[in-house]
Amino acid sequence: MNERDESLLEDLLVGKHRALARVISKIENRSPGYRELVSELYAHTGDADVIGITGSPGAGKSTLVDKLAETYRERGDTVGIIAIDPSSPFTGGAVLGDRIRMASTIGDMDVFVRSMSARGTLGGLSTATADAVKAMDAFGKDKIIIETVGAGQNEIDIVRTADTVAVLVPPGSGDSVQTLKAGILEIADVFVVNKADRPGADRTVQELRDMIELGDGGGFSGPSAGHHGADAIADSDDLDWGDESNEEAEPDWTPPIVETVATSGDGVDELIDELASHQSYLVDSGTRAEKARQRYAEEIRTLLREDVHALLEDELARVGGVDDLADAVRHGETDPYTIADEMLAPVETCLEELEADEPDE
Repeated sequence: MNERDESLLEDLLVGKHRALARVISKIENRSPGYRELVSELYAHTGDADVIGITGSPGAGKSTLVDKLAETYRERGDTVGIIAIDPSSPFTGGAVLGDRIRMASTIGDMDVFVRSMSARGTLGGLSTATADAVKAMDAFGKDKIIIETVGAGQNEIDIVRTADTVAVLVPPGSGDSVQTLKAGILEIADVFVVNKADRPGADRTVQELRDMIELGDGGGFSGPSAGHHGADAIADSDDLDWGDESNEEAEPDWTPPIVETVATSGDGVDELIDELASHQSYLVDSGTRAEKARQRYAEEIRTLLREDVHALLEDELARVGGVDDLADAVRHGETDPYTIADEMLAPVETCLEELEADEPDE
């Protein structure tokens, strides 16, 4: 790492917000040296609570995040917010600028808001977003809130980055709850019926409650369903999930339902309390450590995929580009499977040589 980046890292670690902004820009732009910089951040992470706020468009996510930040500040916590915005078709950057939707905390330097582009990635979360979370964590933010685009099922990607996920459900019709069944339902640690002062809120709460009760004993609130809070310890032989007499086993986490009116702040304190309860559950059950392990495993896989993809793209360019190869397939001279095997052969040979060089135990 060069001297400039070392100085930037030092400034970030002593709490200079300008350094934090520059580091996140470097991460998002994938500027030279960003990987070495992120690598240095890992040793300083692990203290922040990372909260994901997701749900359908129009559910009031931005207003609620603003009120959450304001209330956390009143409680003495520092806050970092990453707002995942739709990508601009012209620049690839975030369409909505920093702080444009966060009115209550403008001027409070202990609330750092950063808009980041979804860049078309699954669930609106890119690798850069996860790295930006690490920067805020290393900086010393107590609470880090990720607000997503709200694109539907693909929001499950947030599970890989957040410890606790709140899913916002707008009141009104049962269609919203039915849509959740398709996938996003399973990732909720807390359900939030925002705009609870509107008609239909009571019905939405009841529908969610019915779905949660249906999920008990094998639904999304149990380990077999793959709920991200419980499935991390579902494989443990030490826990007997079916025996209520086992006092050592932590009970399943059942997602609570919180009604809020973000515009007035009603219900926000209760929501924060439920988020804190889930954080305590993660620690007490041992799930938080397991979730961290799973998250790092996924990061390793993602980086390997990205790096191997980049290497293969370079190799494709070296041999004339993918268009020439496609023409060869079109003319019957070869086929995609043969091309893939030929491209990967040097990688496989290299791995075999490394394995052969390993000393015998």
